Amino acid sequence: MSGPQPSGAGRGNWKNLAPSQADEDAFDYVKFRDTVKPSGYIGSVANMVKGALGGGILGGHVAYMKAGIAVALPFNLIFGIYMTFCLHILVLSAQILYRRCRVTFMTYPDVGEAAMACFPHPKVARFSKIFRYTIDIIIGIDLYGSCACYQIIIAKSIKQLVENLDKDAPDDAGRDIRVYLAAMMIPVILICLIIHLKYLAPLSIVANLIICVCIFLTVYYALVNNPRFEGMKMFTEVYNFFEFTGMVVFSMSCSGVVIPIENNMEKPKNFPKVLLTGMSIIILFTFLVSFFGYSGYLEKCESPITVNFPMTLWAKLLKGGIAIMIYVTHALNFWVPFNLCFYYIKFLHNQNKLFMWELIYRAFFCFLVSIVAIIFPNINALMGFLGAFCLSNMAFIWPNLIYLMVIWQRPGLGKFRWRLWRAVILMSVGVFILICGTIVNFNELMSVFK
Repeated sequence: MSGPQPSGAGRGNWKNLAPSQADEDAFDYVKFRDTVKPSGYIGSVANMVKGALGGGILGGHVAYMKAGIAVALPFNLIFGIYMTFCLHILVLSAQILYRRCRVTFMTYPDVGEAAMACFPHPKVARFSKIFRYTIDIIIGIDLYGSCACYQIIIAKSIKQLVENLDKDAPDDAGRDIRVYLAAMMIPVILICLIIHLKYLAPLSIVANLIICVCIFLTVYYALVNNPRFEGMKMFTEVYNFFEFTGMVVFSMSCSGVVIPIENNMEKPKNFPKVLLTGMSIIILFTFLVSFFGYSGYLEKCESPITVNFPMTLWAKLLKGGIAIMIYVTHALNFWVPFNLCFYYIKFLHNQNKLFMWELIYRAFFCFLVSIVAIIFPNINALMGFLGAFCLSNMAFIWPNLIYLMVIWQRPGLGKFRWRLWRAVILMSVGVFILICGTIVNFNELMSVFK
């Protein structure tokens, strides 16, 4: 093949091999990709929506209740647009770095490390590994935290079905939810011992179909229970706004999947269209569950949305289906952060016994996630904390920081350094959400000890 060839660069070894724009444009990373089954436009959009439609969307209605409808509606859209732009420049940065480093694909941590390693000022570039470790840690916290949320959703669904409790039952009715979380520990560990995704991935399609049914039923029950949309608060307190912020960001975020989706696309240049379509669907679905879930159950609404449904036969079947499918989704979600962690610890053990150690660590990490869920069974506060602490970094702050480092030297900051000021403003918003949202939601998490 003529022209520049892949460099073989990777973790800890990123270099800018394109000193000019012409050198950068000469490397066609798509030509060298060896993707077995590349995704088209529709498949990529479906994967993006699937990456966002997890347990988080089932709690959006509580976020709307906390903020008030006059605040929640516009900010749901604003945060959606903000996130879309940030994820766009994140993938754009990745595509630039493919050409500069002469590689065909990267992960999110790779993009962060490469962007800083290739930065023209050595005093900044020397922190590239630390930046990567930070990204790894935050991704791990986010995804392990999501697993804890999934366990709480399963436990609440099982508790309601086993005890045949209506949504209007007192919070202390029946057994403590921690009893169910403890009872689930062994089954959850067992499914997380499955090390090959091919045994779990087909079931994720069924999980997404069930969530779509939940969205439909949420709208239906809202129209039955409150056809005039009466009783919804317009405004609440500023404190509640930061709870809302963390929860709604958690509900919409697909920051962890956008780069893998681009890596697997047949035509990566079409990614902006995929992102725009996918995020539009995600924002719409978040709105449907959040607005109609709140209007249907008002101040009595709980997370997940399914526990608010009546205890009819079909609703019970759906609640059970949600519990089973979230159980499978939990194992899929656990796979990514575990592999990230196991990369660092597998070198500590005999390489001939790695399979045994992998199973041991899988059980241990899953046990730790279960302990977190037992200690902090407040799913709303946990989702809010993950959204504010983890996703404000992954979806807002880091994409702007990475893009700024990538374009610093070429094409530059622009007239009056407008790209710098834009990045500063967008990152400042993200930092504000990070600090205020984390403090508020952490305080709510700690309320279990009061």
